[in-house]
This record gives sequence, structure tokens and C-alpha cells, in this order.
Amino acid sequence: MGSLSATAQQPRIMAFIQYLRDTKGELTHVVWPTRDQAIAFTVLVIVISVLTSVYLGAFDALFTSLIKNLVVR
Repeated sequence: MGSLSATAQQPRIMAFIQYLRDTKGELTHVVWPTRDQAIAFTVLVIVISVLTSVYLGAFDALFTSLIKNLVVR
């Protein structure tokens, strides 16, 4: 396998630089959330995650106890 020469690598480097410029330009179009929105959404994600884990944990405990009672009997 041969490596690319310096002249062959030049278009790749220029393409990568253009990609970075395009990305920077696109980021100017993004409407970023305010600090209050970011905090509110973060709290919402944490609350939903905790509620989901409690819900799944409760069903896990219920099914575990049901299976233990069925196996023991």
C-alpha cells in the first residue's frame, strides 16, 4: 500500500478546511436555547429518567416476586 504524496494530500486538506468553514457557517443559523430553557430541559430529562427507572424497577420487583412464588410452590 502506497502513501499519498504531498500533492495528492492537498485536495483532502483543502476539502477538510472547507468542511470546517461550512460547519462554522451552519452553526450561525442555529437558534441556541437560553440558559433558563437549558436548565428546564435538563431538569425535565432527569425527572423523566428517575420516574422511568422507578416504574421499571417496580415492575421488575413485582415480576421477580411473582416468579419466586411460582417456583417455590
